[in-house]
Amino acid sequence: MSKNLIIAIDGPAGSGKSTTAQLVAQKLDFVYIDTGAMYRAITYLAIRNNALGNKDKIIELAANSNIDLKFENGVTCISINKEDLTNKIRTLDVNKNVSDVSKIEEVRRILVRKQRDIGSKTTGVVMEGRDIATVVFPNADIKIFLTATIDKRAKRRAKEYAENGIEIPVTEIKENLKNRDQIDSNREVSPLVKAEDAIVVDTSYVSIEEQVNIILNKVKKTADNLGIDVKIN
Repeated sequence: MSKNLIIAIDGPAGSGKSTTAQLVAQKLDFVYIDTGAMYRAITYLAIRNNALGNKDKIIELAANSNIDLKFENGVTCISINKEDLTNKIRTLDVNKNVSDVSKIEEVRRILVRKQRDIGSKTTGVVMEGRDIATVVFPNADIKIFLTATIDKRAKRRAKEYAENGIEIPVTEIKENLKNRDQIDSNREVSPLVKAEDAIVVDTSYVSIEEQVNIILNKVKKTADNLGIDVKIN
């Protein structure tokens, strides 16, 4: 495959982006990039450095962060300046603050530049986030927008926490998701919106396998139209 094939997957928190994107990347043997982990990592650093609410300090933290992302054994591993933060960015505290950090224009500009750099260096990439198809790679070959009901998304997050030994009431998670949706969709810089040419996939009542197959079918058709040989494992 000579062309750099880019698959952009956007959607709100809990819509199934990460799981779906990971499986699609594995099936295609593409590089998987979880851009949300990058914003979470900067948010974690802001919390640790008592910088929440200090815009200039957060921008400085982002600018001085050498981010390394790897997908290993089904887990997105992230390190900043060689410090492994993988197990520190999936907390409720980070969840509550990541949208506020993510809406800082300079932070987004810094991380978007890093994301484009990663995507441009691979022959095939699956990148997921909230503004991949609209801002990071507006000319992506395949654009997917995942969505789901708020109740389904809250239950999924509760299950994720429980699997990590953290018990949080679904009602609390639901309120957190609503707040994040409000901030993400209404921020001035790179808001969460569906790209006009994106395919909408409602994940509320379909299985992960069905979600993945919908995307793989689109990839196959697009690759055929572009004359690209794509193998699905």
